[in-house]
Amino acid sequence: QVRLVESGGGLVQAGGSLRLSCAASGRTFSTRNMGWFRQAPGKERDFVAVISRSGGSTLYADSVKGRFTISRDNAKNTVYLQLTSLKPEDTAVYYCATDSRGGIVRVTADIFRYDYWGQGTQVTVSS
Repeated sequence: QVRLVESGGGLVQAGGSLRLSCAASGRTFSTRNMGWFRQAPGKERDFVAVISRSGGSTLYADSVKGRFTISRDNAKNTVYLQLTSLKPEDTAVYYCATDSRGGIVRVTADIFRYDYWGQGTQVTVSS
């Protein structure tokens, strides 16, 4: 069983920055690719970014590329998402999740590959 707890969300003006954290329990954290997704009101949950278990490979949604940065600290069982140059359209609940496939696998944006999810943290960007 893996438990994920997100934090770091809040209200920020357009152009501002936030750093989200996702703390994971359990021994499997370092063996899993980790992803961030977001869900705006009335919309589907969308892929944001993913990082490989070693941190050597990342993938971003086009909408956040160049503005968001995903990273991880396996010693702290934590994955981060640095949000910069925020826009009102970035407003959403942000979730972290574990890739269900252990081992060395390619990073993926496929939401159906992810099994454990956190409760989410709200990010609100005002114009």
